[in-house]
Amino acid sequence: MLKGKVIKYGDNVDTDVIIPARYLNTSNPMELAKHCMEDIDASFVERVETGDVMIAGRNFGCGSSREHAPIAIKASGISCIIAVSFARIFYRNAINIGLPILECEEAAKAIEKGQQVEVDLGSGNIINHTTGESYKAAPFPEFMQELIAAGGLINYVKKGRAQE
Repeated sequence: MLKGKVIKYGDNVDTDVIIPARYLNTSNPMELAKHCMEDIDASFVERVETGDVMIAGRNFGCGSSREHAPIAIKASGISCIIAVSFARIFYRNAINIGLPILECEEAAKAIEKGQQVEVDLGSGNIINHTTGESYKAAPFPEFMQELIAAGGLINYVKKGRAQE
């Protein structure tokens, strides 16, 4: 179960806004996290707490294909992103680095910033503890849950090889 307060954004949040290009000279997750969302939300890094849930509108993560964007979000403390839809390359990059993301239009439109939510990746259940409402996203397949639990694709593959 993932639990946290909601930080909310709108449609078409692109990778250049998630982590501005001027910070792409590093791949250090903690350094990237210091600048996450700063061009659209200057107080993001001051407000975000470990476990918080990001909610967004349509086409989240559009723009250039950069792994830095989901790395910055994950390193900032965000435990999960729920959106109406994701840009496909962002979706793949997020899963590959172990950042769970769910598409659920109903939840993305109804849940407000600051509310407390709980997400169960295995069932796809999203509960808004502030309002008592619940929503249903497609559950993560078991192998994707294992990939997320391992911390991403590279760790998942390393773990599998270590067990052989």
